[in-house]
Amino acid sequence: MTLADATAAKLDAASADLATRDSVLVAFSGGVDSAVVAAIAHDALGRDAVACTAKSETLPDAELEDAFAVAEEIGIRHETTSFSELDDPAFVENDGDRCYHCRTMRLGELFDTARRLDIETVCDGTNADDPGEGHRPGLRAVEELDAYSPLLEHDITKEEVRSIADHFGLSVADKPSMACLSSRIPTGLEVTEERLSRVEQAEELLRTWGFEQFRVRDHDGLARIEVGEEELDRALDADFVRAAREHLLECGFDHVTLDLEGYATGSVSPAGEQEDEQTDRTNVLSAEYPTS
Repeated sequence: MTLADATAAKLDAASADLATRDSVLVAFSGGVDSAVVAAIAHDALGRDAVACTAKSETLPDAELEDAFAVAEEIGIRHETTSFSELDDPAFVENDGDRCYHCRTMRLGELFDTARRLDIETVCDGTNADDPGEGHRPGLRAVEELDAYSPLLEHDITKEEVRSIADHFGLSVADKPSMACLSSRIPTGLEVTEERLSRVEQAEELLRTWGFEQFRVRDHDGLARIEVGEEELDRALDADFVRAAREHLLECGFDHVTLDLEGYATGSVSPAGEQEDEQTDRTNVLSAEYPTS
């Protein structure tokens, strides 16, 4: 894909910027923002650029698998490290600053990894649109820990991020945003391993059934399924209703509901907080709904 002149100029500036650094470690989720930062860093620095994914209970296994696949597409060296947000009572409490506590721990683990690898700069995927998207406590952690955000620094918007991803030929160019699993638990309800596990299982089922934009919110045992507006008709199909009720109860939920307003970011978070191609209807509805 040929980039617009303004976007190409921003990409060149970001690449030149990173090329001045001895080495960088990219906080790498495998989503489109971090993938673009990793691709730019790899082009600029080669082996001196490292993508690192911090594994925890809030990162779905499917997202970790995607991160490995996207790192391989880019050709960048990929490291993993592990930590547990559930070790922090402030995170478990799940107040309005949950994302701040999570991002602080995750970036802290990545800074530790960077020091171990003798890497001078830790980059994240904050883009130019992020600061204007309402309540974003995670961005405070980025500022406090002094992570470097090349997309933000060079005024690269989300739309431009997707264009650059397409330019690099990355499979995640059109990937929907995917916030961590704790964002499915309403503020004020404790984050537990049990709740995270049943949400992950339920969302893996929806992914297996062909849905693309969705969330399963855990209201203390009541599953509230949200799907994108263009997929709502499929979610209202009687076969899906029966399959969802049966299999989500098996995941550990007590009740299963469908939100008729559809998918919305941050719908169980403080006001304004952001989280981080439709499948053919006939094929989906004519098939059985398998378990993952």
